[in-house]
Amino acid sequence: MKKAILIIFFAFIIASAFLPLLNAPALAFSVDETGLTETAEEADLPETDIPSIVGRLINGLFALVGVIFFILLVYGGLLWMTARGNEENIKKAKDLIIAAIIGLLIVLAAYAIAQFVITVLVGGNPITSEAPSE
Repeated sequence: MKKAILIIFFAFIIASAFLPLLNAPALAFSVDETGLTETAEEADLPETDIPSIVGRLINGLFALVGVIFFILLVYGGLLWMTARGNEENIKKAKDLIIAAIIGLLIVLAAYAIAQFVITVLVGGNPITSEAPSE
């Protein structure tokens, strides 16, 4: 049970740690005032903005969460299959699978809440990895 609580806690922390980054456009100065646009053009850097970078970061984190979820499910399944009727090992495998599912649900709920807050309450654009069209 302690493992499940720790997994849930860390999944929540990871999912919510990046929520303050979503308010990044509220900077005190514009990018044009800093000269960064000209510097980026001279360095042949691709044109990106903070919301698209954050969107790509969030998409990458969701891919990582999906891989971790898959690995935990496969590991739990292997534990269950190799338990050979040992109730302690079966319980351990079930607990691992349940913790993985709960962790995934918490991460998805955090994403859904962030999406709701951004689109409905704040009136911003949904979280995407694409640059906003102007």
